[in-house]
Amino acid sequence: MNKPVLIVMAAGMGSRYGGLKQMDPVGTNGELIIDFSIYDAIKAGFEKAIFVIKKELEKDFQELVDKRPGRNIEIAFAFQDISDLPKGYQVPEERVKPWGTCHAVMSCRSLIDGPFAVINADDFYGAEAYKSMYDFLIEVKDDEKYRYCMIGYDLENTLTENGHVARGVCETTDDDFLKGIVERTKIMWREGKIQFTEDEELWETVDPGTSVSMNFWGFTKSFMNEMIEMFPQALDEIQRENPLKGEFFLPLAVDKLLKEDKATVKVLRSHDKWYGVTYHEDKQGVVDALKKMKDDGIYPEKLWK
Repeated sequence: MNKPVLIVMAAGMGSRYGGLKQMDPVGTNGELIIDFSIYDAIKAGFEKAIFVIKKELEKDFQELVDKRPGRNIEIAFAFQDISDLPKGYQVPEERVKPWGTCHAVMSCRSLIDGPFAVINADDFYGAEAYKSMYDFLIEVKDDEKYRYCMIGYDLENTLTENGHVARGVCETTDDDFLKGIVERTKIMWREGKIQFTEDEELWETVDPGTSVSMNFWGFTKSFMNEMIEMFPQALDEIQRENPLKGEFFLPLAVDKLLKEDKATVKVLRSHDKWYGVTYHEDKQGVVDALKKMKDDGIYPEKLWK
């Protein structure tokens, strides 16, 4: 049996943080968010993690992993390379941006032979999410349709007090299957309510318990094959509409399979609070929350011994 593998999308970390050595620690012993993520994944049952990184950051990541989770879980690296394209396609002149989250996951194609989960390296998802994900993937089998899942968070548990964010707002069935995702690019706490706007004028209210995607997905191997098949068409659209910055995103690929009635996506609801640093002011809240989790015994004082 092929056990579930965790794919950690980290190729964008160097550009955001100026290199791994400059990444801000959030734990009391200098831990990064990624340390807590791997710790939770190991406890849930994951035995292998693949880090998607830039090739030039391999040495930095190797040092990070060797000193921390590498003794507790099998680690592999995949490299997101902008020139990794289907035959007949070329990188547009002046483009430096990678091709998006689907492209990041596709960089692991030679390393995946079974079910896999996907997370962002710099998001804190909580232990419940990893346990729910692993339990789903260890049992999942495609039948007449592909059987996928995602972790859905209550919208109110994913917002910051420091400004607006973008969130993938989910439309679900009564039995928690995904019908579609709508990207709301400006959603925030406003006048005591959660509201979004598309035009800076009309604000619409959203229920705080609405399920949103934070890019924590679970797939069978079939999704890798589907992404590879979709990629040329996605590249054609990018070339037409936004050749320097257009991207091929996971929710777009999932939505296409839903519309074609080829897949189902079970929304596994998490009631944990999601943490991330969208704004500089968010960092202290993350630091305080993780310290309290250690004080409450959710995490040991030292994650890696």
